[in-house]
Order: sequence, then C-alpha cells, then structure tokens
Amino acid sequence: MSIAHRKGGVRLRNVDRASSARRGRRDTPDEPLRVVALGGGHGLAANLRALRLLADEITAVVTVADNGGSSGRIRNEIPVLPPGDLRMALAALCEDSDWGSIWGDVIQHRFSTGGQLDGHSLGNLMIVALWQILEDPIEGLDQMAELLGARGRVLPMALEPLDIEADVRGADGTVRTVSGQWQVATAEGKVEALRLTPPRPRVPAATLEAIERADWIIVGPGSWYTSVLPHLMIPEIAAAIRSSSARRCITMNLSVGQQEAEGMSSQNLLDTVLEHAGGTRFDALIADPTALEDALDLAQAAQQRGLRVLLRQVSVGDGSPNHDPVRLAAAYRDLFDDVVGDVAGDTSPLPDHGEPVSQEDHDGADR
Repeated sequence: MSIAHRKGGVRLRNVDRASSARRGRRDTPDEPLRVVALGGGHGLAANLRALRLLADEITAVVTVADNGGSSGRIRNEIPVLPPGDLRMALAALCEDSDWGSIWGDVIQHRFSTGGQLDGHSLGNLMIVALWQILEDPIEGLDQMAELLGARGRVLPMALEPLDIEADVRGADGTVRTVSGQWQVATAEGKVEALRLTPPRPRVPAATLEAIERADWIIVGPGSWYTSVLPHLMIPEIAAAIRSSSARRCITMNLSVGQQEAEGMSSQNLLDTVLEHAGGTRFDALIADPTALEDALDLAQAAQQRGLRVLLRQVSVGDGSPNHDPVRLAAAYRDLFDDVVGDVAGDTSPLPDHGEPVSQEDHDGADR
C-alpha cells in the first residue's frame, strides 16, 4: 500500500520501485522479465504497446531532443526537458482498463484553438507542471505513471535537453548542416555525420540502473538518427549497455529509405546502428519480410555480423507502416524464449555470452 507524503506542499503517493541486486538474465522462469526499450516517438510507443503484453518490468529510456510542435514551444519558454516523447511512452503503457483508456486519451489530447493553447498537448502541460512542483523530472514522471496506471516506467535518457545536428548529403551531392531533431528527421538526403549538444549530458542514475538490471535491451524501431542512435552516442549509456549482461536486440522499421535515411537499404541501416554502438555486441534482430523488400538480404547480412534473426510479420498488414502490438509481442515472445529464425530457418538457441564482445568480432568483410 502506498504511503502519503508531502513535497513542496503537494500531497503525493510514494511510488513503489522495488529494487534487486540480481543483474542480467533470469535464472528461472519465475523471476520477473526485465526489458529496457530505447527510442522515442511512434516507434518506441509501438514497442511499448507490444512489450506490456509480455514483460513484468518495462523501462522506456526516451530521447529528450525534440524541438518541434508543443515540446519545442515549451522548451523555448521553460528550461525543462521536452515532454512530448516521454508523454507518448507513458500513454503507450497505460493499463488496459477504463481508467487507463480515458487517461491515455486525456494526456494525448491536443488543443485546437485560435489562441496560444493551439497545438499544445494536455499531457505535455501536465508533465511540466509536475516537474515544476516537484523540482525532480524523475519523480514527476513516476507520479504521472502512477496516475495512469502505467505498465512500466518511463525515464529520460538525459537530465538536460539535447540538440541534434547532422551533416546531410543531398541528391546533388552537396553537404549541408542541419540543426534540430525535427529538421534532421524531415531532411531530404543521407545523413553522413551526427552530433549531440551537449556531447556528454548528465544521465539519470535510474536510467543506468535499469540498463544494468535488464534481461533484454531493445533498440528500435523508430527514426534511427533522431530517436534511436542518440542513445548509443551518450557515453554513460553506451558504457552501461556494454557492461550489462543483458541480451540485446535490434528491431527494424517497416520501411526504409525515407527522409533522414534516403537511399539507404535495411543493411545500410543495420551497419549504421552497429557503427554507432561503439563495440557493443547485439544478439538478435527482428524484421518483417512482408514489409521490407530486402528482408532476406538483411537477414543474411545480420547473420554474417553475428546476430540471430527473427523474420516475422509484425505489421498490421494493411500496407501502412504500422506495427501490430499482438504480432510484435508474439515475435518478442519467441525472442525471449530463444526461438529464432523463420519458418524454414535457424531455430537454434541464442548463444549465452558472458563478457561483452565487440561487434567487430562478428562483422563480415563487406562491412
């Protein structure tokens, strides 16, 4: 039972965050399955809607570089983290009940007015209000999760807002510098270099602890350059992933070669993730052969790089690039149960690795 307390004159409930000294994968099926999902935006939300059907303890580690829409306006006016991606993750984890449904809709509600509220999300304003009252971004997110009955915890990847800058090569061959998450995400051309400001942001201790204690760490789906790769570029997070005994999976998008990834194949995107991973070993990859025309080439490339591959339909199947939570959950169930490959492919167990091994040890010559 939660215990009431006061902070700054506001009556709050203690949020129970049980801790454990156990690190890494479960020793028995009775132990809770701990999954950390890295990302932001719609890709992370799709991941969380699937994972909440399976995992006992879910932690979303969310990008904090958004500079567009309601979040951009808020961070321009108030020195706080951009709340939009955090809000979307919380909404995706809302409990399956009337309470969770209505509150999920409430925090996702966006005002349409002729005034200054136009375009603002109510959830963004609620999160920022909690931050200002509590003066603690982690406590504010935990209290919002408690209100929603969220099936997991949502944490920022840094304690300060980040800015993204990229060098983008256009169709005419010229390279231009693009600044801002929204601008990079919608830039036409190929991203050739990516930078974060500040390059070494402060990372919440809770984020590092979740990575350390995880059984699985999942990277993607999402906008690779603006929602996924920035996590791997933060030194403290990258080091925590490398030192964790968790297994690691890359979940691919349902389409390639658009906007920030213009002209890139799925294999190109896989190599980009591995290059930014800084020697972190990945164990598995999930891809949808009904959505990606180059899925078989991707599978071969992933296997050459030491990853086991799950080819599964995880899309809704109507031609849109949207994940089906139940199908994606089924793919993760196979992953967590060590069932990999496709119907006619390799279904041998994933290897159990102890000390982290550089991905370069598994890369093919065509890297």
